[in-house]
Amino acid sequence: MNNSDDSFIREVNEELRSEQIQNVWKRFRPLIIGVAVLIVLGVAGGALFEWWQARESSASGDRFINAVKNASADKSDQAMKELEALSKDGFGAYPVLARMRLATLKADKGDAKGAIADFNALGQDAAVPGPVRNAAKLRAAWLMVDNSSYGELASAVEELAAASSPVRNSAREVLGLSAFKAGNYAKSREWLQLVLNDADASGGAKTRARTVLALITASGKLS
Repeated sequence: MNNSDDSFIREVNEELRSEQIQNVWKRFRPLIIGVAVLIVLGVAGGALFEWWQARESSASGDRFINAVKNASADKSDQAMKELEALSKDGFGAYPVLARMRLATLKADKGDAKGAIADFNALGQDAAVPGPVRNAAKLRAAWLMVDNSSYGELASAVEELAAASSPVRNSAREVLGLSAFKAGNYAKSREWLQLVLNDADASGGAKTRARTVLALITASGKLS
């Protein structure tokens, strides 16, 4: 077969491929155009959704900052109204932040019962990220030291004192302090000794544990 034959065969193959492509286009043109349109709309829709997310997040952020400013300017009632609204219709993480801040403001105003209820509600909300739930439970526990019995506090926070818990030493510390205030020195010493024995406990936590343990020893009620 010479070069002219090769050239002829290539031309025939190219014509056949071209004809096949045309046939495919004629047959599936509506489907191909539809898919192309969907791809374009998908890209445009994704960009539009990202823009909407950024806008809503920015607006919620501005509302949260304004509420914090009002709280700092002794306008706590106004701040609480703003935070209450943001907790219901805010975007992204801001409803959770608003709920945390609102509970804190209640505690600052002396409404320990309301603050404890709010923090515990956050702590039990499965839609809230785990670390935030833990923080809310601990905030409630510290308020409960002066406003609830040891049994009530233990029921709310004892699960966080488990060896696998990332906040175990904070939980053990508040449990130890609550038991101490209740006069249950044996239980207090048990919790605080766990803090001292944990290599991951902070220096501050260990110092506070030693202070309470020294008070227990000085009381002479435990050998």
